[in-house]
Amino acid sequence: MNLYRGCTHGCIYCDSRSKCYRMQHAFEDIEVKENALTLLEAALRRRRRRCMIATGSMSDPYMPQEAKLKYVRQALELVLRYGFGWTVITKSDLILRDLPLMQQIHAQTKCVVQMTLTTADEALCRIVEPHVCTTARRFEVLKILRDAGIPTVVWLCPILPFLNDTEENIRAILDMCIEAKVRGIVCFGMGMTLREGNREYYYAQLDRHFPGLKERYIRSFGNAYMLPSPNDAPLSALFHQTCAAHGIMHNNDGIFRWLSEFEEPSQGEQLTLF
Repeated sequence: MNLYRGCTHGCIYCDSRSKCYRMQHAFEDIEVKENALTLLEAALRRRRRRCMIATGSMSDPYMPQEAKLKYVRQALELVLRYGFGWTVITKSDLILRDLPLMQQIHAQTKCVVQMTLTTADEALCRIVEPHVCTTARRFEVLKILRDAGIPTVVWLCPILPFLNDTEENIRAILDMCIEAKVRGIVCFGMGMTLREGNREYYYAQLDRHFPGLKERYIRSFGNAYMLPSPNDAPLSALFHQTCAAHGIMHNNDGIFRWLSEFEEPSQGEQLTLF
């Protein structure tokens, strides 16, 4: 489910800018799906079996506009009312506004917050993810969710070649995940993807902030879709070994399976719908 289309976070690597998604307006010009909540309620009412409801895959639903419009909050209220589960992907601390609702959902089934972490370097974070709270604040959010009993999953991606693909960075993020007691970490290998639309934007930002780096990308990868870090093998080994040692899920298929599994309320628990 996507309540908004486009995003104002300004992440320089965002795949959602790609032309294949056929957005008919500027990426920062947010499209608000005004009938989304009506459609959501109709769909929830029709469903014969409850399931997990997910949002945030194409654009972060907790953009500044959400503070005023409260579409996500209203969607959460519907999910709670009809007894469904919930999961969301975000980089924003605005999600804490809805923590009481998420706790109510989790008390009757399952609510999972997924949060992206890419770099432990705060200065670099302000460049690559300029209009959203930095990694340090997201780490605080993960700990608040931990203490509130909400399970979390971290997306460790993208790992940008020649920028955040270092052992120091991966170890620092993993240390945060261990302390925050995240349930799982999604990682597609150390690297990134680029295709028409987001490639041009990414390269323009490299020229702006890291002169000369675009040329290194072109020499190394040409117009490839997948851009693996030269450090992929050792960093991936470090990632999997650390997760295994600390009981953190690190198999993507297993994590996605768990995220999609609706957990029935315990016997005797009465759903809010009834």
